[in-house]
Amino acid sequence: QVQLVESGGELVQPGGSLRLSCVISGEFYAINTMGWYRQAPGKQRELVAWITGGGSATYADSAKGRFTISRDIPKNAADLQMNSLKPEDTAIYYCNVDLLETMASRREIWGQGTQVTVSS
Repeated sequence: QVQLVESGGELVQPGGSLRLSCVISGEFYAINTMGWYRQAPGKQRELVAWITGGGSATYADSAKGRFTISRDIPKNAADLQMNSLKPEDTAIYYCNVDLLETMASRREIWGQGTQVTVSS
């Protein structure tokens, strides 16, 4: 069974940096996209960044210039490097993967979430 394992969330001061990691475990045929979403208290889940199998990345306006998403293909992982963090970045961050479990079976998977808190 394919699962996602996220790590890297913690408490950090404003202006600091964090690196989130999402690793896919289990067997599958191919990855279409990997991405990171976040949900702050009382708000809807929103896209932060996503990256295609070919390495093309897309960012939310709030993430542009501060966050970088990258793929580690041999490890079936996607990392989110977050710099210049602000209190408004505080949220639960979720990894999302769109993949083919088999050539004919497409599936979207969510991770369990990792808490990022930006506070002094």
